[in-house]
Amino acid sequence: MLTKLVLSVAVLGALAAAPAAAGDGPLFVSQGGSGVVQGSTRFIPVSDNTGGTTQLEAISTKDGTLLNQLGIVGSWGLPSTPSGADGISEDGTRLVLADTSAGQTSPSLFYVVNTKTMRIVQPITLKGWFSFDAMSPDASKLYFIEYTQGASSGDLSHYIVRAYDLRTHRLLHGRIADRTQKSWVMQGSPVTRTKSADGRWVYTLYMNPGGYPFIHALDTVRGVAHCVGLPLQNQSGIGNLVMGLHGRTLSVHWRSGRPFVNVDTATWRVTPAHRGGFDWWWTTLAALPLAAAGVALAGRRRRRGTLDAEFADLLREPAGRLEAAGRT
Repeated sequence: MLTKLVLSVAVLGALAAAPAAAGDGPLFVSQGGSGVVQGSTRFIPVSDNTGGTTQLEAISTKDGTLLNQLGIVGSWGLPSTPSGADGISEDGTRLVLADTSAGQTSPSLFYVVNTKTMRIVQPITLKGWFSFDAMSPDASKLYFIEYTQGASSGDLSHYIVRAYDLRTHRLLHGRIADRTQKSWVMQGSPVTRTKSADGRWVYTLYMNPGGYPFIHALDTVRGVAHCVGLPLQNQSGIGNLVMGLHGRTLSVHWRSGRPFVNVDTATWRVTPAHRGGFDWWWTTLAALPLAAAGVALAGRRRRRGTLDAEFADLLREPAGRLEAAGRT
């Protein structure tokens, strides 16, 4: 069943040829820095600078005391995401470490660490090029990015999302993707990320060269994903966009505080956000809300009557220039 679309007449033709945004993207590994914090403990992997060994340090956030440490042969780090270092479970009992070459060499190597005992509880070896993406709240599933072109090609922009079951110790068959876009290539680069309060949903905003930016919404419990296209043709200022979750509304706004759009996470419908008068450039409105760029033009024609009604609703918005909002 097709999800309700919101299109503008001006970009309808362009969207017919635009690549769909249907997945997550390249995420890597970090050492040192501020690490990750759970409760009153900060976890930081520190290299000996030769790549021979890594110390995972547990440090008190209260007084900087070294509480515990784990020595590991090789060069290991924390998964690095658009929101910073990541890889720790919601309850803080599990931490994922990745070989610093993860995603760039095959096989890809990972460790799952029990943070209470500071012991490795599960090594993970994946044949192919993988990087860590997310973890379910109960730490029963991990999600990885698999680069389909391989690191040797130098192309890390094409990938699929895979799930790994920590209870059965196996990579699950198939990919995690928006089921409405099975035939479309997944591509893009992560810009920013936010999570639901319980850690179940992970929302990542992606730049999509040659197409439209999109939000990849990953349900880490059920192992399903939704992609939401955003109405922005000029992506040069996309780094100034941030997201915030308020109830079931995912707000996308500029760092200046100026609103952009809201996403209803129950229906995936995208609507203009308002702060007084909102500048809405309807002539560049893209396919919304569920990565509509991936829907066949024939499907649009069949629903033309519905789309015409939606155009009429959108054109009631005040005219203006959307992209100018990102520079204010």
